[in-house]
Amino acid sequence: MNIGQWNIPLLDLYLAGGMLVVLLFQLYFYLRYIRLPRIRKDASTPRLQPKHAGDQLDLFDEDVRGVSVIIAARNEERNLQDYLPSILEQDYPMFEVIVVDDGSEDNTRAILDDIAFHYPRLRRSFVPNQARIISSKKLALNLGIKAARFDYLLFTDADCRPASKYWIWEMMQGFDRNRPTDVVLGMGAYFTRKGWLNRLICYDTLFLSLQYLGAARAQHPYMGVGRNMAYRKDWFNRHKGFSPYLGERAGDDDLLINRNAEGSTTTTITSPDSLTFSPAKRTWKEWWHQKKRHLGVSHHYTLMSRLRLGFEPVTRAIWYSLAILLTWDGCNLLFNEDQAGWLIIGFVGAMLLIRFLTRLITLTVSAKRLGVERPKADILVWDILLPLFSLWILLFSPRKQARW
Repeated sequence: MNIGQWNIPLLDLYLAGGMLVVLLFQLYFYLRYIRLPRIRKDASTPRLQPKHAGDQLDLFDEDVRGVSVIIAARNEERNLQDYLPSILEQDYPMFEVIVVDDGSEDNTRAILDDIAFHYPRLRRSFVPNQARIISSKKLALNLGIKAARFDYLLFTDADCRPASKYWIWEMMQGFDRNRPTDVVLGMGAYFTRKGWLNRLICYDTLFLSLQYLGAARAQHPYMGVGRNMAYRKDWFNRHKGFSPYLGERAGDDDLLINRNAEGSTTTTITSPDSLTFSPAKRTWKEWWHQKKRHLGVSHHYTLMSRLRLGFEPVTRAIWYSLAILLTWDGCNLLFNEDQAGWLIIGFVGAMLLIRFLTRLITLTVSAKRLGVERPKADILVWDILLPLFSLWILLFSPRKQARW
């Protein structure tokens, strides 16, 4: 087909049209789910304000809601020493911290005894040594939930440090009194350090976090992370807790949310003070094992969740395939001294640039609003490799049942 002075093959026009349509789908996904809206304070909905230690506490104040922070710990003596005080020193008037020792073989129990001597808010429990189930973490969390004195439950891990002393305040703001709220989803980020692996993990975590937070904002919650999420005890009991997933290694966070959370009663908190940070895996083998464990339960997601999750990587794969085919045809035309090849290659280059800049700007702005490390230009590499890693794990990695 002739376009001006260019003689473009009809097949290439179809491929270019398909590439443009798929790009529009991708841009919609980024602007709909990945773009983090600017946090705005609604004057009609008063937000809870931090009450400092010098303020007099009114226990009958409706803004004061007790919360139980629950942590399951297994062989975490070093992390408990480093991070638990930052949770116990939160600036919140009414809370307790329950750490459940899940059969630790190090000095976890002695460390907890020492910390409890200095922090009366700390309560301790343990999983009996004779407990032999696939995921003892679920049992540990269940024991913590049963021991909780308050209806509001906030979860994190032993290796997590809150971004600020107002972490509990920020997460509790998700339980809006103007509408029923059962679940509050936050983000668990990773500390940044030098190295390609850390950059990959931070990028992967940022993208996945924005995706599940964006889906929840669109009233389609499908997962949360145990490093930073909260829900009501009566909601947990109403849905029979972890009992449907006791045969799975994971699922204490994502499967619980995927199967039970409703869009109308789920909210997200994304202020910088609401985040938790933990150290990322230091070796490729450790990260690969972690990735396998997380992906190992995805086949239990609801059908609609799997379709929504598959939309972005499938359209991404189609888009790159079309780009490769068009580039190949353009190079063949140039090899045959047909100048139309330059138009085809230029079109592919423009599409690549638009998508790359959209992805980079969206993730950079969202990372800035969250207060985490902003992605670098190497996201183009991760954009191609990460879906391939995930596909390999899903297709070829055996689902071994093991403790957490």
